[in-house]
Amino acid sequence: MGMLGDSLDRAVQGVFTRPIPKTAPAQMRYLVKQFKTTRAVAHLLGISQRTVERYIIEHEVRQCWQPHVRARAKQAAATTGGIVIDTRARFGFTAAPGTTDDARLRLITQALPPEYAARLFEAQDAGASERQLRAIAAEGLQDIYFRDCGRRATGLRVEFTDIDYIDFEL
Repeated sequence: MGMLGDSLDRAVQGVFTRPIPKTAPAQMRYLVKQFKTTRAVAHLLGISQRTVERYIIEHEVRQCWQPHVRARAKQAAATTGGIVIDTRARFGFTAAPGTTDDARLRLITQALPPEYAARLFEAQDAGASERQLRAIAAEGLQDIYFRDCGRRATGLRVEFTDIDYIDFEL
């Protein structure tokens, strides 16, 4: 996945109520239990069955860990809690004549309302590209941060590029 998708995953993983298994055998037992066989796990990861049996696959365990807790956290963010975006990226603007549209690097931490969290998670679950996720995040920052919920800069259109880092938090 891309930078935004990975950050959304990390945000949801932050609400786990139990840690993932620490040891390689425990992680393997968990994955094999989820996917029924080591062959299925090997196929999922694109490696040999023997490799699956030998190495720690922490990333894949995290992707499958506590699906009900993950779903509840996404639902809460999408309905009541919203999501916080923390990023350092280049923001450029398309605006009315006589205003600046020069892109510049900005550090922004902004809470976005639940509708943007819902759109981000729905798009991610539907297999949206990194570009599509970036467009949703840019629209949220445009509406909430730059336009101040419609109180200023009504014609402003934000371009969100050159992401140095991005993190989401629920």
